[in-house]
Amino acid sequence: MASKSVVTKVLSSLQARCACPAHSQAFNGGPVFHHRRGNSSHIGSATEYAVEMSASSVVFGPGVIHEVGHQMQRLRSNKGIQGTAHVGLFTDNNLLTSNMVKNALGSLESVGSKVTVFSDVRIEPNTESMQKAVDFARQNQLDGFVAVGGGSVMDTCKVANLLSVARESDIFDFVNKPMGKGQEPPPNLHPLIAIPTTAGTGSETTGVAVFDYTAKNSKTGIGHKSLRPSLGLIDPDSMLTLPSRVAAWSGFDVLCHALESYTAIPYTERPRTQAPFIRPAYQGSGREHSTTCCSLCL
Repeated sequence: MASKSVVTKVLSSLQARCACPAHSQAFNGGPVFHHRRGNSSHIGSATEYAVEMSASSVVFGPGVIHEVGHQMQRLRSNKGIQGTAHVGLFTDNNLLTSNMVKNALGSLESVGSKVTVFSDVRIEPNTESMQKAVDFARQNQLDGFVAVGGGSVMDTCKVANLLSVARESDIFDFVNKPMGKGQEPPPNLHPLIAIPTTAGTGSETTGVAVFDYTAKNSKTGIGHKSLRPSLGLIDPDSMLTLPSRVAAWSGFDVLCHALESYTAIPYTERPRTQAPFIRPAYQGSGREHSTTCCSLCL
């Protein structure tokens, strides 16, 4: 693992600037971790005193993509959903004819699920492509979602799931402030299984969906634990045909996110939320979770 001095030198040369609430200060070489010591009197303070780490459950192994049909049945049963499943399978046009999509489709159909495929996902989704996916989910009255692809596919699928339940809402009702209203998503979203075909995004375990806000020429998104996939199926066989350049880009994606953690505001400096269960998806830096994330990434 690179030494802290090497990382700080890279970050200082980048002079990154970001409007994200968790990354709204440039790295200046100052302390990375802040930790309160002593008794629990800080619980009454106006700033945060705890950090929450949560992620979706995952199943890993060669061939697990063939489980998606049975896993969807289990998830629907756990939610008390009756009748024949109508599953939306989200992918992009580059993967539409791939074995990954064929295997997922075959598994779902083998257990009697009706499957409708949406392949018009835009790489690096924007406002318009997200709305197109939402319209598809609403028109087809889907009650299950499967994403086969990279981060763009999984993020698009999350938003489609959310707005298929919140049918009277607009996407910007849930987009993070100040770009959107930052409303809390409903808790009863449909089952969503994410099957990644790259190894860089991690979107199969997070409650975050990012897209380009076309009108503002900026990137924004929705972040809430309700958006987390019900399950991630990580099948290494799905990456055997990954183009070498995409594999390299995925690696740089992981590296950049690991470096970004050094620029985050310490979570102990964030304003406290009104209730513990509405802490944001990204809460700032801290020794506890930064160490874990770096170990997983590297």
